[in-house]
Amino acid sequence: MNTSWRPLYRAGAVAAIAVLALVPFQIAIYVLWPPPDTVEGWFALFRAHSFIALVDMDLLLMVDNVLLGLMFLALYVALREVSPTWMTVAVSAELVAITTYLGSNTAFELLALSKQYAAAATEQERLMALAAGQAMIATWQGSAFNVSYVLGAIVILITATVMLRSQVFGKATALTGLVFGALSVVPASAGKLGIVLSLLSLVPMWLWLLLIARRLFQLAHGVEHTGSSSRRRGVPSGDSGPAPERRLPLGAS
Repeated sequence: MNTSWRPLYRAGAVAAIAVLALVPFQIAIYVLWPPPDTVEGWFALFRAHSFIALVDMDLLLMVDNVLLGLMFLALYVALREVSPTWMTVAVSAELVAITTYLGSNTAFELLALSKQYAAAATEQERLMALAAGQAMIATWQGSAFNVSYVLGAIVILITATVMLRSQVFGKATALTGLVFGALSVVPASAGKLGIVLSLLSLVPMWLWLLLIARRLFQLAHGVEHTGSSSRRRGVPSGDSGPAPERRLPLGAS
């Protein structure tokens, strides 16, 4: 194992854990302060609780995307020898998905428009702010978001498939990723079906990120393979020579 990649493995693991920590907070905000149904409602929420409004407009999901980009870079390094072609496709598509999503989010534009609406001196100025706000919401839930969502699901499916062929990650990690990817193919904006599937996908997503973080931490410490063959680099295996004093506990991933 090339030890120069260990900092990236560690960074990818920390990024996955950070996403896991942010998800419950995002869910709590959505439950306690559901996103408004109208532009006026959004403007009122921005005026009363600007941070909560930003979270409702997926501010933390923007952070999640950047963190997941770091995690997928670590996965690329870990899996590139198994399938360099497909992992190059996966990480390239992930970067496109991240860029597309960040470009689709209009949270800060809507924040600025809410201030403009509050400061409007005439009915015409208020109507203009409302029209602009409606356009921002349409952009936020539009084609770029849907493309990013589906592309991200494809990346997960490709990565999980490569995991199945590798000794770096266990089958449990790969199969969990396949379930997560399959549930993520339909965008959350696609009506009730999209909402239900997005909620169901949270369970395999949580487990997948946890398994990946655990394995990346092991790679950062030099544990090369999963299962009984796992060993630190430079430690002899088999019956020859003295047994190592201590092995890291290993699981399915």
